[in-house]
Amino acid sequence: MKKGLIVLIVLVVIALMLGSSFISRRNQMAVRREAVNAAWAQVDVVLQRRADLIPNLVETVKGFAAQEQTVFGDIAKARSALLGAHSPAEKIAANGQLDSALGRLLVVVENYPQLRSNENFLRLQDELAGTENRIAVERRRYNEAVQDYNTFIALFPNSLVASMSGFTRNDAYFKTEEGARQVPKVSFGTPNAPATTPKPAPAKP
Repeated sequence: MKKGLIVLIVLVVIALMLGSSFISRRNQMAVRREAVNAAWAQVDVVLQRRADLIPNLVETVKGFAAQEQTVFGDIAKARSALLGAHSPAEKIAANGQLDSALGRLLVVVENYPQLRSNENFLRLQDELAGTENRIAVERRRYNEAVQDYNTFIALFPNSLVASMSGFTRNDAYFKTEEGARQVPKVSFGTPNAPATTPKPAPAKP
């Protein structure tokens, strides 16, 4: 009788330990998943900030380069796709299209010296550059949070707890092609004069 009671007590203790471990690991997964959501929220804020800057930037460029309708149309489509996207994966894809369209716009700007010296354009361009830097920072933090979450739920025995609790891998990394997020460097200064080859000194008679 005593042996049976001891076995029962041991089994109860083991069950409590396993249950406590299960709950603890599940709570840690929930915390990490919320960290991913919080990091994405910050990314979303800076993406929205850039989307809000774009109409004013485009209108300023139109004042000097109204004929560049293809570029303006591409930017409008990409911005609309970004604003209409819902999931992180959709927004990341739309943001890539917007990156490319903005890059083409800034290349076009190089052909319009008056625009490059326009005070309003320079201000907007500075704001856009600041927002781009912020996007890079928040994107890195988001990717780190996703990686931490994915790694944690993949480890054993966390993988068992994740499977039983409905925690699945998050593959919505903020990925971009090599150099795709690099905004083309536009020089707003006076271009350097072409180099001239010095004439050889006349030969002495």
